[in-house]
Amino acid sequence: MSNALDPATITELEAMAFRRLIQHLRDHPEVQNIDMMNLAGFCRNCLSNWMEDAAKARGVPLDRAAARERVYGMPYDIWKAQNQKEASAAQEAAFKARSTEHS
Repeated sequence: MSNALDPATITELEAMAFRRLIQHLRDHPEVQNIDMMNLAGFCRNCLSNWMEDAAKARGVPLDRAAARERVYGMPYDIWKAQNQKEASAAQEAAFKARSTEHS
């Protein structure tokens, strides 16, 4: 890994990439969280939980609901009502099998 970039620039680039990921997920609400979990091991909720954890580590007041709103672009309950579909039996089984990896 090259050391040509200073830490502030690296942080800025990482933040830009994160914002682009968030926008991509907002642009594709048809991508279900359970599918993301089954394929990648994380979802929008994970991102918001990680944001909440980062805020706590820095002493910044950001609760779970506010973190989710930052990720989803709207209150989570509204996003869920508009976009979340019932998980199929196959999706649930895959999630259950994969969730043992993270226990």
